[in-house]
Amino acid sequence: MKSLKRIMAVGLAGMMAFSLGACSPEAGSNQSGQSDEVVTITYARGRDTTEGTKKLLAEFEKKHPNIKVKFKEMPADTGQNHDQLVTMLSAGSSEIDVIELDVIWPAEFAKAGYLQPLDRYIEKEGIKMSDYIEGAVSAGKVDGQQYAMPKFVDAGLLYYRKDMISTPPKTWDELIQMAKENKGKEGTKFGFLMQAKQYEGLVCNFIEFAGAYGGRILDEQGNVAINSPETIKGLKKMMEIAQSDFVPSNVSTFSETETESAFIEGQSLFARNWPYLYALSNDETKSKIGGKVGIAPLPAGDKGSAAALGGWMAGINKNSKHKQEAWEFLKFMTGAEGQKLSAIASSHAPTYLPAYDDPEVQKASPLFADKNFVEGVSATLPRPVSPVYPEISDVIQIEVSKAVTGKQTAEQAVQNMESKLKEIINK
Repeated sequence: MKSLKRIMAVGLAGMMAFSLGACSPEAGSNQSGQSDEVVTITYARGRDTTEGTKKLLAEFEKKHPNIKVKFKEMPADTGQNHDQLVTMLSAGSSEIDVIELDVIWPAEFAKAGYLQPLDRYIEKEGIKMSDYIEGAVSAGKVDGQQYAMPKFVDAGLLYYRKDMISTPPKTWDELIQMAKENKGKEGTKFGFLMQAKQYEGLVCNFIEFAGAYGGRILDEQGNVAINSPETIKGLKKMMEIAQSDFVPSNVSTFSETETESAFIEGQSLFARNWPYLYALSNDETKSKIGGKVGIAPLPAGDKGSAAALGGWMAGINKNSKHKQEAWEFLKFMTGAEGQKLSAIASSHAPTYLPAYDDPEVQKASPLFADKNFVEGVSATLPRPVSPVYPEISDVIQIEVSKAVTGKQTAEQAVQNMESKLKEIINK
């Protein structure tokens, strides 16, 4: 009996010692109960020629000493970047934890099972997605789930000569009238410049015209919705402008590069282009119209102004072995602190709308302090959110190109796009 009592006493003492030890900070834990183990995650994005990524990572690691971020530089060429990511992710690789995504990739990557759904993280953190640019949020939403957070945004904008007109046009019809009236003044040759070459830029221009009149390519369920009176009206307006005498006769060969060159040479009153042109066109060492350029949202149609969405998103690899740490970095990068830092260090236009009220962000670029710019990017429309977007884009490029060059009517173009897109979607 004494032997049994002695054994029980020793066992009880051992259990108490274990219990106390379990409640005490161990090697590998700090006083707050957080693990001292350092976790390394990998962040993949294309080449960054600014100091933005370096500063972003340094600031995050300062605030999260237990998480280190390894930067994996992907090709600067977007197509090569895409293909390398697909090769890695389709093989189930966990090498990358956080992935930067072109706005047209989330649907493809989500459908392929490459991305981790983010809804439970967003809900747990109480993040208000209404604080972000709506079009950018939509680009990362697939089948009702959020698979990517908006990182920075590009949007189509209207550039105009402040020395020639005091108030930019509010509608496409007003632009047509002003372009006709002012063509040839102040040494200009043209009234308006756009991207009408058969390439992705043509798709963006088409989406803007169609969207301004209420047209859409796909509906919210991913069904083909292009054949509508609204889309036809928008395409007709685009054709009217592209076939007018106030645009270059070879406008069907114009991409961003040709638009930029002609505009900074002082050849046009108006131009449609992306935000990057603002600094360049106002640089008196590179532009003949430096200091004379203003920006505005693209003109409106019956349903308001619409700007094609460009820019980048970020998501989490579904095969990541460190999803919580990856989320911490993603949350920081796309939240108030990360958006401010990227705006200042990289001149990236924030997707987080409250950032535009920050004096330091406004100081970083004249664009960010311009209410017209903020209104312009807030009116963005994502390109069709679909896992087969590249095929959709090819169809739109071919059919819209035929329309703007006068080889078919708007009705024919829309009917052809409808039948071909349905074939692609159903397949």
